[in-house]
Amino acid sequence: MDPMDKHQARSWLATALEEARAGLREGGIPIGAALYGADGTLLGRGHNRRVQDGDPSAHAETSAFRDAGRQRSYRGTTMVTTLSPCWYCSGLVRQFGISRVVVGEAGTFHGGHDWLAEHGVEVVVLDDPECAALMREFVRENPDVVCHENVSRPAT
Repeated sequence: MDPMDKHQARSWLATALEEARAGLREGGIPIGAALYGADGTLLGRGHNRRVQDGDPSAHAETSAFRDAGRQRSYRGTTMVTTLSPCWYCSGLVRQFGISRVVVGEAGTFHGGHDWLAEHGVEVVVLDDPECAALMREFVRENPDVVCHENVSRPAT
């Protein structure tokens, strides 16, 4: 598998950002994800629904994974997410052999992407300002709804 082209990564991130915005419109946490096939086909997309569904396991990555349906193999696939994946979602990537993770931003939450890289998953961190702004604003406006214990809270 060739290393991820940054232009392509940003293009795919747009899908995850659409999902993050959809989650925010629903009153949820603005985290979106998309799973792309090795050939660049969009397999599945989704957003965090923890608040909307009252389900702590309804993360954006799991939503996109479920939307993709069962695949013969996940080798060569790319999980694109607006926020660094938590340990739960990082485990999903490892469990199913997803080859690459594109992270919109890792400043508000530094999840398991370093661990994934240590275990052979290609990780591309884009430091996208819109992804960071969405999460910072959400945390500022919703201090009681924290998506992860380690989300950086803005200074007051």
